Amino acid sequence: MVVDFLRNNRIASGILLVLRLYLGWSWMVAGWEKVTGDFDAGGYLQGAVGKATGEHPAVQGWWAVFLENVAIPNVGLFNILVSWGELLVGIALLLGTFTTFAALMGILMNFAFLFSGTTSTNPQMVLLTIFILVAGANAGKLGLDNWILPTLKNKWKKSTRDKTRAI
Repeated sequence: MVVDFLRNNRIASGILLVLRLYLGWSWMVAGWEKVTGDFDAGGYLQGAVGKATGEHPAVQGWWAVFLENVAIPNVGLFNILVSWGELLVGIALLLGTFTTFAALMGILMNFAFLFSGTTSTNPQMVLLTIFILVAGANAGKLGLDNWILPTLKNKWKKSTRDKTRAI
């Protein structure tokens, strides 16, 4: 019943628009600050690894191993991925473009920050993003997805039809 409401109801589209705009603005501002500033995740990553010790570690050992062996040695790449990822997810959510994919990428970043021992607004953003993901295409209905998704669907059908005829 709730899933049907989120996926098909026009009122839900309006509610999802508000959630999408809030999340999009949050991501875009965070990303813009990093892209235009002097962002370096190195200290953050080292701090996260430090939270993996003690009786009740905030960071799980397996995640600390990932950070030590993958993220920290490639901090330059992660600086780019985080800053541009946040900015692009924000813009996509604000415009309602590829909304479900943008929300998925956003929630993956939120979980990475949570795994690294940071709470801040991440749990709230995860919760709101779940509604967008469950709603699917209805979350972008009041956005550019209203035109983009049907166009892509029609091109996909035409391409599939043309390939079937060729056989």
